[in-house]
Amino acid sequence: QVQVVESGGGLAQPGGSLRLSCVASGSSFSIYIMGWYRQAPGKQRELVATITDAGSANYADSVKGRFTISRANANDTMYLQMNNLKPEDTAVYFCKVVTHPADYWGQGTQVTVSS
Repeated sequence: QVQVVESGGGLAQPGGSLRLSCVASGSSFSIYIMGWYRQAPGKQRELVATITDAGSANYADSVKGRFTISRANANDTMYLQMNNLKPEDTAVYFCKVVTHPADYWGQGTQVTVSS
């Protein structure tokens, strides 16, 4: 069983920055892909960014150039550096961990961007 713990959400002003963290722990496992997703009120959950075990990153068009995804600590930790935040970035952000044979989700962390 793998536990996924997120942190770093909060309130930021437009143009500000936040860094989200996701840590996976538990029994022995290998992580193939980690990713960030978000869900705004009344909207479907959408992909924000993913990163593979080889370090290959993918971003939604809406966050390219503003957000950076990275991994550390033998790939069990993932970060999302969010810069130049916009009100439309307001959402609950979820961490997803892809392993074999199961996938795991974090509990979600609220990001609010408002003046």
